[in-house]
Amino acid sequence: MAIRKRKDLDIDCLKTYFEQIKDTPLLSFEQELDLSKKIQKGDEKALNKLIESNLRLVVKIAMEYQIPEIALLDLIQEGNMGLIKAATKYDYHRKVRFSTYASWWIKQTIMRALSNKKRIIRLPHRKEEKLRKINIMYSTLYQKLMRKPTIEDVGKELNMSTNEVKKLINIVNRTVSFDKETCEDSLSLHEVYEDYSYDPDRVFMKKYLKEETMKFLEKLREKEKQILLYRFSFFGGRKYTLKNISEKLGISPETVRQIEIKALRKLKKVAGALKEYSYN
Repeated sequence: MAIRKRKDLDIDCLKTYFEQIKDTPLLSFEQELDLSKKIQKGDEKALNKLIESNLRLVVKIAMEYQIPEIALLDLIQEGNMGLIKAATKYDYHRKVRFSTYASWWIKQTIMRALSNKKRIIRLPHRKEEKLRKINIMYSTLYQKLMRKPTIEDVGKELNMSTNEVKKLINIVNRTVSFDKETCEDSLSLHEVYEDYSYDPDRVFMKKYLKEETMKFLEKLREKEKQILLYRFSFFGGRKYTLKNISEKLGISPETVRQIEIKALRKLKKVAGALKEYSYN
């Protein structure tokens, strides 16, 4: 009886919320850019208008992630937090629609909430990120190989051992299998995590994050910047070894290591803002 009352209350709250936001006018691209200019000057009214005009976008995205265990209104509230974050960071100079930019932030906050609430044990941030990388690589290889990738396929591409990939997959609450067809007690990894094989919001944010990272790297000396670019796969996705870099720059591997450590220490002091763009 209590559960039914709670559900009825949730439905009533949803109806009230939908009534409140349904008639808010949508913005044109020009209006979005104009609001962004005002927001960057500290205009609170402009910020509120940009947020309120996109509340329906949050509802649309939240409905795509709806699961029985979590109330839709809770997902909407989480998504609204991402919307607020996006509105404060939206930059008119980039000439991109706000919905494209905001969708990434909204999805991130919703996915983070789902991840935290669905698991009995919360995953460390690094493991969560590795699981996401496994899923992305699975989707990529599925299209490239025209078959279901094996754990070995995925591990090889990510420079991870088969055992590590297996352990990460087994962390997920329900049994996940690469090799078996979906059944009542088994899900493929492809179904447990979202498919990012084509996601325009994610493509935009990846490009945006790379550009922001390059701005931070400009604070370094040229050799420091070069070494970090080689070490962190900025050149064609390949991660260079200390030896590879030493051969390219004509210095010893130990010198490369020392310069890398020094450069990372410098970045650590100024690059805290980049953490907001990572899913953790």
